[in-house]
Amino acid sequence: MTNNSSRKVALITGASSGIGAVYAARLAARGYDLILVARRADRLEALCAQLSKAHGIKAEPIMADLTKDQDVARIETVLSTNKDVRVLVNNAGLARLAPAAQMPVNDVVTQITLNITALTRLTQAAVPTFVARNQGLIINIASALAVHSLPISAIYSGTKAFVLQFTRGLQQELAETGVKVQLVLPASTATEIWDLSGVPLAALNQETLMTTEHMVDAALAGLDQGETITWPSVADASLWEKYEAARSELFAGTQAGMPAPRYKIG
Repeated sequence: MTNNSSRKVALITGASSGIGAVYAARLAARGYDLILVARRADRLEALCAQLSKAHGIKAEPIMADLTKDQDVARIETVLSTNKDVRVLVNNAGLARLAPAAQMPVNDVVTQITLNITALTRLTQAAVPTFVARNQGLIINIASALAVHSLPISAIYSGTKAFVLQFTRGLQQELAETGVKVQLVLPASTATEIWDLSGVPLAALNQETLMTTEHMVDAALAGLDQGETITWPSVADASLWEKYEAARSELFAGTQAGMPAPRYKIG
């Protein structure tokens, strides 16, 4: 199935600031019309007006709280019915950093709902249309904490580990189609997420902090180079290759059918 429309639209969640706003600017510069999704209507409307004027594109704001089922359902409908959507950037996310046992249940549930449930539902809404057209791009923003956990990041790291594994499985499912899926794993990035997380931005080691512009530009450069998994701040690409090799070897080692000798029974 082909799409006869020459219009191309990118839908970006969490687009009112930070990483999402930079993706909006960069994709507008590449000629994409935009559907920008976030909770803050004033910021969305201002960004849409700015990008429309700067790049001569159409930008539509949709105010939505993706922790709410009815709002996720509205965006699912857009993705499943708007045939011009070519790109989905799942950027909306939330971090609450504290020991798991001390974290309010609402903070736990909200992180899981936004970081996992909303991302999964929106991806599943987009995939059938993309597959039918044999064209489309999904960019899932995870985190370096997908492969590492801190005493204060058990919940957040768990949600981003889901994004990593969900995306990798999806990449395999769609390998024989024209649909591309990129996983982006940024380390510390200068966004507003920190000041709401419990660990203020000012408390971070500034030498390890990347700007949102650099993060998005690196991720898009990786995409242009054909990467399916992008670590924007990792200079030695062989580190990921070694990690992958060790992971594959470990998984192969599980396929034994008997307890390991060190667990000798009887």
